[in-house]
Amino acid sequence: MKLVARTVALAVGVVVAAAGMRLLAQEAKEATAKHDFSGAERQLVIKGKQLYSENCLHCHGLNMVTPGTAAFDLRQFPHDDKARFVNSVTHGKNNRMPAWGDILKPEDIDALWAYVLTGGKG
Repeated sequence: MKLVARTVALAVGVVVAAAGMRLLAQEAKEATAKHDFSGAERQLVIKGKQLYSENCLHCHGLNMVTPGTAAFDLRQFPHDDKARFVNSVTHGKNNRMPAWGDILKPEDIDALWAYVLTGGKG
């Protein structure tokens, strides 16, 4: 009986997580429609927002509004310093931010950068 309850709980969790990801993707599509992005840029921002929600949100906050942690406020990141962003994401920062270079591909980091450039409004 406990195995059935655990299986049902796991299945419900998977369904809820999938629904949440679809909702985030839809929100990203609607938000980027308000900005003047080309089709390819819009898709990059959408992918970046999804990656952000999967990997960055827990420290940097929803829509980049830092939840009072020591995490850097990405809305303040200099838009002319992509190299610094790529280096920080790839190699980590100050023993606080983990290195994501073994997890994220360069095109994933490019998508995250595109989302960061929206200031959390993408």
